[in-house]
Amino acid sequence: MARVRKGPAAKARKKRWLKAAKGYWGGRSRLYRTAREAVMKSWSYSYRDRKKKKGDFRRLWIIRINAAAREHDLSYSAFMYGLKKANIALDRKSLADIAVNDSKGFAKLAELAKSQS
Repeated sequence: MARVRKGPAAKARKKRWLKAAKGYWGGRSRLYRTAREAVMKSWSYSYRDRKKKKGDFRRLWIIRINAAAREHDLSYSAFMYGLKKANIALDRKSLADIAVNDSKGFAKLAELAKSQS
């Protein structure tokens, strides 16, 4: 029986990692070991930051809602509490969009929240 050599398989495996590192600078795109390390690190950053992005956007929406609420003499927490008591179930993304694009609509929401608290 003939001896099995791993040459083609190993080359294909290395080629796959180097292809994933295409566009990286210097040895990170040319040398197998550094390319593999760089790709693995970048994938871990990508995974982490996909999760982090959700919190970043929530933080941005809260800042926008707070700024719009303070124009109507309400704090963010008082505004959200008033909306909850008024049974208005809008998420922060929608509220932030209303605050930026529809100031009259947000003013009505603020008045509702003010009357409830």
